[in-house]
Amino acid sequence: MSIHLRSASALALALSLLTAAPAIALPDNASDTTAGTTSPTPGSDGLGDPYYPQDGNGGYDAVHYDVAIDYDPPTHHLDGTTTVTAKATQDLSAFNLDFAGPPVESVAVNGAPAQFQRQGEHELVITPGAPLPQGQSFTVVVDYAGTAADTKGNGWTYTPTGGAFAAGEPHSATTWYPLNDTPLDKATFTVHATVPTGWEVASNGIRTGDVPAEGGHTVTWEAKDPIIGYLTTVAIDKFTKLEQRLSEKVNLESYFAPDAAKQKQKLEKQLPGVLTVLQDLYGSYPFESGGGIYVDTDLRFSLETQTRPIYAPWTDMNTVVHENAHQWWGNSVSVKDWRDVCLNECFASYTADILWPERKNHRDPDAIYLRALARAEQRDIWSIPLYDAGKGNEFTTVYSRGPLFLHALRRTIGDDVFFTAVRDFAESHRNGNASIPELRVFFQSRTGEDLSGFFDAWLNGTERPAEEYLYPGSLGDRSAQQTVDAPDSEEEADWPFGDGDRK
Repeated sequence: MSIHLRSASALALALSLLTAAPAIALPDNASDTTAGTTSPTPGSDGLGDPYYPQDGNGGYDAVHYDVAIDYDPPTHHLDGTTTVTAKATQDLSAFNLDFAGPPVESVAVNGAPAQFQRQGEHELVITPGAPLPQGQSFTVVVDYAGTAADTKGNGWTYTPTGGAFAAGEPHSATTWYPLNDTPLDKATFTVHATVPTGWEVASNGIRTGDVPAEGGHTVTWEAKDPIIGYLTTVAIDKFTKLEQRLSEKVNLESYFAPDAAKQKQKLEKQLPGVLTVLQDLYGSYPFESGGGIYVDTDLRFSLETQTRPIYAPWTDMNTVVHENAHQWWGNSVSVKDWRDVCLNECFASYTADILWPERKNHRDPDAIYLRALARAEQRDIWSIPLYDAGKGNEFTTVYSRGPLFLHALRRTIGDDVFFTAVRDFAESHRNGNASIPELRVFFQSRTGEDLSGFFDAWLNGTERPAEEYLYPGSLGDRSAQQTVDAPDSEEEADWPFGDGDRK
C-alpha cells in the first residue's frame, strides 16, 4: 500500500493554514516586493567556503530542524514537511535554504504563506510577507513531495529491498530536507518517518517514539546534541536491531539490513570495547547514544553519521574504529571549512591505523609508521598537502599522510604532551568548530620546541619532509628501521593503512 501520511505536527500546521492563501512560487525574474523599507536586506546565498562558496546561507542561525517524511518503498515516493527554527542575525528581507530534493509545494514563515523560488543546484530563496528583524526567532515550514531521486551514495540512496538511506560527504542532507548546509551552523535535529508495516527506521540520537499510522507506523528520532547536515541520516529498511550499552547513560543501538544481519552482528558486538578505548584516548564519549547502521547496498564508503555511522557491506574492524573516532573528530569537533578536513580524517585514520593496533593488539606503533613511510613514495602522498588540499582532493592523502603526520608529531613532543593536548583540544572544542591553524597554535602552546618547520613540512608542504621531521625522537633510531615487525596479512604488507574509502 502506498503511504503518504504527515506527522501529527505537520497535520496541525496544515490545518492552521487552511484559510490562508497558498504560497506562490516566484518566477525567475521576480524581485523582493517588501513595501515601505529599504533597511532589511537579503541574507547571502553562501558563506564563502573556499571550496564550496555557496554552501550555507547568511542572515540567520539555524537552531532546530524538525523533519517529517512519509516514504513508500515500492514507489520511492517521498512526502516531506520540514520545520526550521532559526534566529535572524540581520534585518532580513529574504533568505535562502539549501535544498535539492523533490518539488516544493509551499513555504510558510511564522505561520504565514511566503513567496519562494528555486535557483541553481540547491538554493531555495524565501521572501516572507514581512521583513524579519535582527534578533527575532522565526520558523520556516517547507512542504515538498515527489519521487525521491537515487543519488547512489551522494545523499538519498536506494537499497536492494526498496528502502533508502541518506549518506554523503560533504553534502547529502539537501537531497531530503531543506537546511542551512554548512559546518558552521550546527543545530539540533528531529526526524519523524512514516513507513509501511514491516519496515524499520534508524537515525541519529535517541529513538523517542513509535506510533501507529494508517498502513504503517511513524518512528521518531531526536538528536539533542548539535549536528551538521551531512552528519544527519535516516535509514529505512527491514532492519534487525542490536541493543548494547556503553554506560548507564549511553545506549548503543545498531541496525542491520537483511543481508548484513548475520555477518556483521559479531563485529558490532565489539563496539562497547572500541568506545572504551577511544574514551581513554579522547575523553568521555561526546553524545547521548551510539551504534551503527549496516546497509547492504554496494556503497564505496562508510560514513561517520553522528552517533550511528552508516556502514558499507565491506566494513571491518578498522572501519568501525575509524568511524567511531570521528564521533570526537569531525562530529563533536567539526571543521570550520573544508580546507580543515585533516582535523577529521587525520585523527580518525591515526586512531584506526596506529593507535588501535598499538592499544588493542600490542603492536609497535613506530614499526607501523616506518613500514608505511617506506611505501609512501609508491603512493605519491607528498604532492597533495594535508591542509588546503584543494577542492576535489580533500579526501586523498589525509588517509595515508595524515596518520604519519600525527605519529611524527607525537614522537616530536612526547607522549605525555601529545595525548594531553589531544584530549584538551577535543574537550575545549566539544560541539563546536575548529581549524588546522588553530590546532597548530594549540600544540605549539604546549611545548617549548619551535614546531613551525615541522608543521609547515607536514601540513603545507608538497614534497617529502626533511629527515628531521620524518624521523623525530625514537623514529630516528635507524636500527629500528631495520627491524620493522612483519605485517599481519598480505593486504597489510601492501599498505598498512585504510584505502581512503573509509571516511
